[in-house]
Amino acid sequence: MSVLQQIAFEAVEILTLVFGILGITFSLLLIFSPSLSKSISAVANRNVNFANTASYLDKDVSVDSLIYSHNVIFGICLSAGSAFALIFLFFSLDVSSFANIFFVSGKYVSTNKMIFDAVSWIGKVACFVGLICGIILSIAPEKMKRIEKVMTSWFETRPVFDKLDESKSELDTLFFRHPIICGTVGLIISVFVIVLSILNLLS
Repeated sequence: MSVLQQIAFEAVEILTLVFGILGITFSLLLIFSPSLSKSISAVANRNVNFANTASYLDKDVSVDSLIYSHNVIFGICLSAGSAFALIFLFFSLDVSSFANIFFVSGKYVSTNKMIFDAVSWIGKVACFVGLICGIILSIAPEKMKRIEKVMTSWFETRPVFDKLDESKSELDTLFFRHPIICGTVGLIISVFVIVLSILNLLS
């Protein structure tokens, strides 16, 4: 196992232990003092407004005038970058060695190689498309404009953020309507999670 993987696993185990302790605390409060749990829940509940973020993401940023006024420069840069990346992906990248950097233990070699092969081929296709687009942009910018108009799509993000802004109180209602049952279930799950975390940290 690599050092980065070891650090990541230990961080996950510590976070799991912390959440388990918090789960035990809240479960005990829910069983023995549901009114205090309700007060803490009211303080902890916060409404996050995504309206500003959604409006920022929905802005139309136009760079067409800049690109098409210097189409030869941008086309050559795009073609050169795509060609360089294609040469690297086809002739210099050793997928097996690259996968071993992240998976030193040697487990799941075939699966890891398959994943990196798929990513490599996606990169090759993207670079080939970039090379073609760069050539068209350099020698036939009007044709590139027509292709761009066909490919351009508008994605409205506001409905997604509007759903995130909706407040849901059904879970709190369930907890505080059946505090002993929910607290006992939460306590059992939290203890189980803590035991597993401690065993993993000690192993």
